[in-house]
Amino acid sequence: MLLDDYEDFNDEQINTLDRYVTNTKGHVFALKNLPEVIKGALFSRYSRSSLGLRSLLIKEFISNEDESQFQFIAGQRNDTGNAEQAGAIKKAQNFYDRILDGYGDDSIGELGGAHLAIENVSMLAAKEVEDSRIGGSPLEKSTRYIYFDQKVKGEYLFYREPILMTSAWRGLYIDTCNMLFETYGRLIPVLTKMIEATFPKDPAASKAAYTAALRAKVLDCLRGLLPAGTLTNMGIFGNGRFFEGLIHKLHCHSLAEMQELGKRSHEELSKVIPSFVRRSDLLHHTHQAFERYAINVESQIKNATKEYTAFPDRSMEPGVFLVDSDQEAELNVAAAILFAHSNKSIEDIKTFLRGQGKDEIERILEAAAASREHRRHKSPRALEHAFFTFDITADFGAYRDLHRHRMLTQERQLLSCDYGYCIPPEIEGTELEADYVRAMEQAKEAFDTIRQEFPEEAQYIVPMAYHVRWYFKINLRGLQWLTELRSAAAGHPNYRYIAQRMAKLVAERHPLFERFFKFVDFNGYDLGRLGQEERRIAKQGFVDNR
Repeated sequence: MLLDDYEDFNDEQINTLDRYVTNTKGHVFALKNLPEVIKGALFSRYSRSSLGLRSLLIKEFISNEDESQFQFIAGQRNDTGNAEQAGAIKKAQNFYDRILDGYGDDSIGELGGAHLAIENVSMLAAKEVEDSRIGGSPLEKSTRYIYFDQKVKGEYLFYREPILMTSAWRGLYIDTCNMLFETYGRLIPVLTKMIEATFPKDPAASKAAYTAALRAKVLDCLRGLLPAGTLTNMGIFGNGRFFEGLIHKLHCHSLAEMQELGKRSHEELSKVIPSFVRRSDLLHHTHQAFERYAINVESQIKNATKEYTAFPDRSMEPGVFLVDSDQEAELNVAAAILFAHSNKSIEDIKTFLRGQGKDEIERILEAAAASREHRRHKSPRALEHAFFTFDITADFGAYRDLHRHRMLTQERQLLSCDYGYCIPPEIEGTELEADYVRAMEQAKEAFDTIRQEFPEEAQYIVPMAYHVRWYFKINLRGLQWLTELRSAAAGHPNYRYIAQRMAKLVAERHPLFERFFKFVDFNGYDLGRLGQEERRIAKQGFVDNR
């Protein structure tokens, strides 16, 4: 039983604390109405103090007004003049910087965070942000719910890359992007009528749900026409450590858009969590050391790549390939399952299990799998002892969706038009196919021309239907979550196929692991979002005119 009332506060202190904590007596409470820098500094001191958090808040922050400027920073005093305000900010900043730097532990940067909105950046830039794996939670504008053929001031919304805009290829780039957006917009109403005729609304189905599912189907088919330079919006919540690392990386990127995004992100985050991102300032010695390292390692790797990969590419076809897995994967997982409830070393358990038969290993694995009732029942961590490496070549649109599963090791190659493109089956053999193919081929011609001089900048013109090559190195537990989630009926068919294929390949190579993929959906669907849209509308209590 938790001991409450272990701290005594007088009435004045309780009245003060009531504003900043959810309770003043219990062992478990949350902070409220405090800026991130105060919460971060408070928790960093907390780990090295014998005081409870509420006592620490009163003693070292609220009562230490001269140094902490607590009332000013916490928003309780707004009557200061400009000069006094500037002095208070500087004094407070020095105080919090000293606390956050005092322990020399980068994890202190995880004690404060911020919500950052990033608007009108390219899909290429969005991928760069989302590639930072730990400590950040991004959400990006969807291509299946939003029409991307709108114009602002007469122009389609795609990134005008500054180097290309001052090059001989400016006109080619703009004309090609305009052509892709025009084709996308022109095909939407035609394809909508075609799919509506092929899959008419069931009289028993919700009209609103059918309309939403139909729109998603059409936009899923046509998103491949959108170039990687298409502008999108993002919302990110991240801790200070995440943002510092992200800004370091963006500052050092070779593309101008990423550099500008790093600069602006630092400027805005410095207004809300300055102590957490100050080391990523371009002039800070920490960033300058990082930049030297990043430039040198990038140069060394590029040189090594030129030397050791100068051989013909024998695998240009799209597909999903399991290229590596541990021969003792089943035994490793079984041993890890037993470890926590035993008093034996994991190596001794492995040695013992090597002498057992396949049936015994299977019984142990089944113990960890039998009780799962749906995909949200996460399997034990023991599944993280089996690793798989997949080499995947698929359309950039599918990559965008799968890339967000960041708790794995992944890398992609530069976008190109070298590996061909996908044609949605709904378009193949119809009057729309010629327009679609013409747009793809015209984009490839423009890309091949531009990349001779600007290989990285040329990525912006690559339509999402073109294939890109990447790899995933992922453990069994992460793979279970990814494949069961991304094979769901509501998903895009292209990434559903990849998820299904990864699960099948692992089950074929390691049959005892098949039990861990029992909620992978291997079915195909005509209007995959219909069921989900109907459930959404039912939850929201819409009055639906059927």
